[in-house]
Amino acid sequence: MTQATSTHKDYISVLNFDSADLERCLQLAAQLKADRPLGRQAPTADALNGRHVALLFDKPSLRTRTTFEVGVRELGGHVVVLPRDVAVGVREPVADVARNLERWVDAVVIRTFAQELVEEVAAATSKLHVVNALTDAEHPCQAIADFLTLQERWGALKGRTIAYVGDGNNVATSLAHAAAMLGVNVHVASPEAYQLPHTVVQQATGRARHGARLRLFSDAADAVAGADAVYTDTWTSMGQEEEADERRAVFASYQVNEDLMGLAKPGAFFMHCLPAHRGEEVTAEVFESESSIVFDQAENRLHGQKALLLMLLAPSTSI
Repeated sequence: MTQATSTHKDYISVLNFDSADLERCLQLAAQLKADRPLGRQAPTADALNGRHVALLFDKPSLRTRTTFEVGVRELGGHVVVLPRDVAVGVREPVADVARNLERWVDAVVIRTFAQELVEEVAAATSKLHVVNALTDAEHPCQAIADFLTLQERWGALKGRTIAYVGDGNNVATSLAHAAAMLGVNVHVASPEAYQLPHTVVQQATGRARHGARLRLFSDAADAVAGADAVYTDTWTSMGQEEEADERRAVFASYQVNEDLMGLAKPGAFFMHCLPAHRGEEVTAEVFESESSIVFDQAENRLHGQKALLLMLLAPSTSI
C-alpha cells in the first residue's frame, strides 16, 4: 500500500519534490493506472470529492488539458476552466488573481510562458495549490510521465542512461532534474547556443543520487552512443515561431533518425513529449518504429498527474 503523503503546497518544479516524493509519485501513478479499469469502483474515485481545480492556460494544449480535466473528474473533483481572457497580469495584478482564486478553488493548474508568473501565484497564496503545467523554463508534469513510462519498461531506473538530443529547453530541464533524483544518467546534445542552462546543470548535479551524471555534448552521436533511451523535442517551441527557419538550419544535424538510433544500446527506446514534427527533429521511420514509446508517455500524463493531485490535495489517501 502506498500513501500519497506530501507536505508540499505546490508543484512548480520537479525540484519542489525530494527523491522520496518523486518515487512515491511514480508508485501512486502505477497503482492508479492499474485501478483505472475499475471506474467508479476504484479506491480513489471520490478522493477529491468536494474539491475544485481551476485550469488557467495561456498556451494551446491537447495532452495537458485533456489529462488534467479527465484526471480531476476520475478522482471525484470538479474542474473550472478559466477563459484565456483572464490572462493573469493583464486585467489585474497577478497577486490579485491568485488571492481571488484561493477563496474559491483548492488548486490552479497553470500553463503559460514565464516561470516567474507561476511562482508569483504560489507566493501570493498560503492555501492555494499551484501546479506548473508548462512554462518556457520547465515542464515538471512531463517528467513524471516520462519516468513512469520508463519504469514500466525497465523496472529499475537506477543506472540507466537517457540521451536527449536537441534544444536544451523546458522538457530537457525537467528531465535532467528528475533523472538526477532517480539515479538516471542524462546526456544532452545541443548546439552550443542552445545547451542546457548552467544553472540547471548545477541543480541536477546537486540533487544527483546513486552516482547519476549529467553530461553535455555538442555531437549527437557521442551523446547517443550506448544510451538506453533517446529523447527529443520540437526544435521550435511555442513563442519561438519567428526563429523556425533559423532553428531548422542550426539543428539539422541533431535529427533522430535510424542511423542515430543505431548508435544507442540494442532495444533502446525513442521518446518525445509531443507534438512531433516528422522530418524535422525525428524521422517518420523512428517515430513509427517499435522502439517508439511516445504514446505511452502521452497516456501516462493522465496517471502521473492524478498521482500528483492526490499528493497535493489528498495526502492522507492510501491505495
